[in-house]
This record gives sequence, structure tokens and C-alpha cells, in this order.
Amino acid sequence: MIAWDRVTREHVLQAMKDYDRLGPERFFAEHGFGPTTTYDLVLNDRLYPPKAILGAAHALATGERLASGDFEGGKSGAVKVLGRMGFAVQPK
Repeated sequence: MIAWDRVTREHVLQAMKDYDRLGPERFFAEHGFGPTTTYDLVLNDRLYPPKAILGAAHALATGERLASGDFEGGKSGAVKVLGRMGFAVQPK
């Protein structure tokens, strides 16, 4: 189980900025994740892939890169963690 306590809201916001700067394809290639299929992370009317953003935020916080299979992305995984940080996540 991943300890998410080292990942802050600021790490998530930085990962979102990286996504905006790189674009989806380069972001996914660099961080080892793919597009979202079930949920969208929403900020300022922009949509982001929750699992990929949280994985990148974890790498920023810890220096440890997670693979997509290392944690759940859905309601009991990334969506729940991001929701606790005050982010809005909505079904696709």
C-alpha cells in the first residue's frame, strides 16, 4: 500500500502544470501512465487524468516513480486520495 501522506496539494498542482506544459502524450510517456477511462480531475474547467497526475505528484514528493499497476486509480484509489486533498473529481 502506498503512503500518500508525503504528497501535498502543491505536488498535485505541480504535476498538473507539467501535464499542461508537456501535453498528454509526452506526459504519459515520461511518467508511464495512460489516459483516464473512468474519472476526470477538474481544475479551472480543465480536465486531467487523476491516476497519472497523482502518480507524477508522488514522484515529485518522494523521488520514487510509481508504475500504473502500483496503485488503484478509481473510487477507492486515486479519486479518494485527490478528494481528500480538496480536488474535484468527476465521472467521465
